[in-house]
This record gives sequence, structure tokens and C-alpha cells, in this order.
Amino acid sequence: MRRFLLAAIFVATVTVAVAGSVGAGNLKAYEGASWYEKYLAVTGDLVTPPCPSNTGDLPQVSFGNNVDASHECGSQSETYIAINPAHTSTVIAGSNEIQRLPMRAMVSTDDGATFTGHDLPLPPPRTQSGFDFGSDPGVAFDSAGNAFYSYIIVFFSKGGSINGTEMAVSRAGAADDYSTWTPTFFNPQTGEGQFNDKPMITVDTGTGGFHHPDRIYVAWDNATGNSSSEKNGNNVLLAYSDDHGVTFSKPVSVSGNFIGKTGGIGADPYVAADGTLHVAWQDYAHSQISDVSSTDGGATFSAPHTITSVGGFEFDPVAQSTRGALVYPACAGSPASASASTLYCSFMDDTAGGTKVFVAKSTDGGVTWPSKVQMPAGGDQFNQWLAVDPSDGSVNVAYYDTQAKDAPTTLFTLARSTDDGATYSAQAVATAPTDETGGVGVNLGNQYGDYEGIAALDGVVRPVWTDRRADVIALGAREEVFTAKLTP
Repeated sequence: MRRFLLAAIFVATVTVAVAGSVGAGNLKAYEGASWYEKYLAVTGDLVTPPCPSNTGDLPQVSFGNNVDASHECGSQSETYIAINPAHTSTVIAGSNEIQRLPMRAMVSTDDGATFTGHDLPLPPPRTQSGFDFGSDPGVAFDSAGNAFYSYIIVFFSKGGSINGTEMAVSRAGAADDYSTWTPTFFNPQTGEGQFNDKPMITVDTGTGGFHHPDRIYVAWDNATGNSSSEKNGNNVLLAYSDDHGVTFSKPVSVSGNFIGKTGGIGADPYVAADGTLHVAWQDYAHSQISDVSSTDGGATFSAPHTITSVGGFEFDPVAQSTRGALVYPACAGSPASASASTLYCSFMDDTAGGTKVFVAKSTDGGVTWPSKVQMPAGGDQFNQWLAVDPSDGSVNVAYYDTQAKDAPTTLFTLARSTDDGATYSAQAVATAPTDETGGVGVNLGNQYGDYEGIAALDGVVRPVWTDRRADVIALGAREEVFTAKLTP
């Protein structure tokens, strides 16, 4: 939903027609939003893909160690993944569904060999004959193996105007193989110029120190009015749950006081080895990536510390030029066996050689970030995520790499450090290239979405990404969710 924040518009007053009469100009300010292409699809403005319909499973397929986790007819994009710490053979991935209203959970209980898809619940529409859908997935497990999936709900009236948003976290357990998801909806926003967007979730699975065992944290950005006004701002909020996701606390702002010209997007909550909670985000009002910390479980936060300056809100590598590649952080702390004050945070920035992925490192709990390492040379790099394996301290970063500057095709890639972030080696994860810049069935407005995911645990690394390789197109599918099990 990112370009809304810069559009300086009031969402409650935007009205469009539906079912084939949505004019691109009517929603121009929303182009590039995570949900914009989904809106066009579900209201009938996008062509049907090569599949006979936009729904229905395809056969489970794999290409080498690349497994098609979604194996669905329609388009998926913007992915996340988590490994169950209680039973590491259980893996759950999440993605946006572009031609369908719900979010999708892809569950594997056989170590990632096969995946079963489940739709996540949606609330009733806010108005008669209206509709709503989900966007922006995040997935996490608690220490007992319960799964939690965060997303936003966007509400529309019958006529197609946006009439609200709210936060959602659905939960599922191992008793029925994570097939039943129970939702909690919270923080409804229905006022003029208000919007919840781009949540991310984490669970504190540690004990002792500043830990709050199995506390669920969700952070997101929240528009409180015209983003160019000195009286309103776009702030990063955080809420938590201590009852396994049944209820969530009243949100607190981690980035500002809801006054002055503020700008926050792409929030990532993460817990350091000693239990200190951190939240990092792109502060686009000040052209930087910021980080705050809390030692009381998210009740209060430190002043923001600068991780790095960045050259723009987003960039437009050829491979993602229609949508644009968002700048955001993805961070993690070192395991308890290492220094509790060591943190890593990945981000993208523009260089003379194209967009590149970097990892910043702090050894003083996030106060300073003096070390910044660029991932191994390739082409344009974007949509990164970072995971630290608590078993060995390895730092793992996954991202799209075009292999050459301004090339249209990508290979999803893993960069890995086993020397505390001093150096990284890279390998292609995808066994075939993918191209989101043209061709039959390509979803140009959505392309790869805003982010992809990665998880690392007990020596296993599991990246997840959107893939549109030739074999997938031959099956009659569009953008599919792929993952792989790596034991580097």
C-alpha cells in the first residue's frame, strides 16, 4: 500500500466504479500499492490468466530443490516463511493472492516436500453489499509450535470506495495440521486519511533477561492524515499479545508523536538475544533507516538511532520498473551464544552499479551501525530479507539478482556469512530465471510485490520467492510461490 503514503490524499473520499469499469485514472494514487492489482483483479479489470479460472490447485511440482509451494492457477506475490521451532519439519509460507480476496497460508508438514493451501478468514464487509480483502503477509511461530499470520484488511463499499482498514492476526495449531485458522481483528481505522499498512510479526521465544516468553509483536505503519501536513504524520505502531493472539494491546507509536511531518513504512520488529525488542523501519521523511529498542516488552522505546541513510523511498530497476522496488529493513540479532548486543539489518540502496543489497552491523545494541557490507557483485538486487540461524550464528540474506545491471530476468539468490557478517558468499537459489517484465499472463502492476522472505534454523535455510519461470507458464500458471530447503 506504499505509494498511498506519499500521495497526500484522503482515502475515505476516493470513489471508483467496479466490475469492469474501474478507470486507471480513478485510482492513480494507489498504483504500486500492495493491494492495488488485487483490487483491479477482484473487480474484474484484469484479464483471466492462461488457467481456466483464477482458483483451483495445480499438481504439486518441483524443479530440483525448488518447490512450487502455492501450485495455484492465479497470481501470487509478496511472500514470507517461517520454520516451526518445536517441529522443524513443519514450514508455513504466506503470500498475497492477486485474483482472490483471502490471504493464503501454504503449509508443509513433510520438511517442505509438499504444501497444502489454506485461505485465511476475512471479516464481514463494513457496509451493505461491500467487500474486503487481505494483503501483506507475515508469519511466525511461538515456542510450542503455534502459528501466527499477520495481514491487513482493506474494506470497500459497494461502489468501490475505500471505507476502512484494520489489522488481522490469524492463529493455527498442529492438532489439525494448521488447516484451521482463527482470526483476531484489531485497530480499525475508518476516519478520513487513516490507513493501516504493511504489518510484520515476530514472537519472543526466549526466556530470562528482558524476554517476555511467547509474546507476539506486530508492527506496522499507520497514516493519520495528509502526509504532507505538519499536523499529521505516518507513524510506525506496535501492539502485542500475551494470550496467544486472542487479543492485542492498544497500539503505541515507536516512531513519533503523531505530530509534525513524519514518515514511516516497512516496519520490522525483532528480538535480540537478551530479550530487547527492536523495531526498524524506513523513515522516508528523513531519508534513512531507523531503529528503536525497548527493554520493557514494547511499552516504551528509546529515541530512534540511524542505521543508514538511503537515497530514495524506492528505486526502479528494470526487472521491477513498473511497480518499483521499495526500500525497507529486514533485521535480526545474534544468537544467545554470541554477543547479545550484536544486530544485523539488511536494506537496499542505489549505486552506480544499480540497486544493491547491504547488511549493516551493530555491536552496541543498535546505538551505532558502523559496518555496512555490500552483498557479492551481481546485477540489480532488490526485495531482500535477512535471517540469523540461532544454532550457528550464520547470517543469511535472500534477494532477487538480475546478474547484470538493467537486465530484465532475475535469479533468486542467497548470500551467507559464517564469520559474523565480515564477508558474504552468494549462490543462486532459483534453478531457473524468471521474468516479470513482459510475456503471456505477466502481472506488470504487481511484479514481485514489495518483499520476499527467508527463515533459518538448525542449519537449514529456507528462502521463499515469487517465480514465473517457463515451466510454470507451461502449466498454465502465473506468478507462483517457490521455496527451497538449503543446507549450506
